[in-house]
Amino acid sequence: MRSPNSSWPRHWKLADLSPANGRTLTLVKHSLPIVDPDLPPSRWELSHEGRRRCTTLADRISQFDPVAIHASVEPKATETAKIVAQRLDVPLSVREGLEEHHRDDVPFFRDPSDFDDAIARLFEAPDDLVYGAETANQALTRFERALLTIIDSQPNSNTVVVSHGTVIALYLARHCGIDPLGVWRSLGLPSYAVLALPGLELLDIVTDIT
Repeated sequence: MRSPNSSWPRHWKLADLSPANGRTLTLVKHSLPIVDPDLPPSRWELSHEGRRRCTTLADRISQFDPVAIHASVEPKATETAKIVAQRLDVPLSVREGLEEHHRDDVPFFRDPSDFDDAIARLFEAPDDLVYGAETANQALTRFERALLTIIDSQPNSNTVVVSHGTVIALYLARHCGIDPLGVWRSLGLPSYAVLALPGLELLDIVTDIT
């Protein structure tokens, strides 16, 4: 994993988040996991520090008044969402399709620069199978379908989803015109982006919550 790029701000405020702007979609990148090279990343769990950060995350997320917290099936995302949901006293919903780009078939990169290069190749060739078991566009299509199902299921409420950096970056690139590699590098553990519904205008990005 890569720490946030120091050239990107910790907090972007791009638009007014008042209720007058309607509903919002908040895409949360999970909190800090225990990095275990002997396990596939999809099985990593949160560290003690990662769980602690979820309390601060929940306090930030409370401004969106969610009726539920939706999460990827991966433990690090599910744990993040569970802590947030418990603190906000709302239900937790674990959903297939919100998981990270599928890459458990690839050996662990001990050099972070090698991981960075692999993600760069993925973003540069979104229709080619250059890294992992999915192309970038296959991962994005899966993620979009899962998100749409959630958004449609609560038409009068704000939506909060806990997921993963690569698929969130791909989604923001497609719908908001942001460079996917730049935003991927910037997203901390945890972090979040806020979009307006239904138009998906980017309202806010908080890249570092500690």
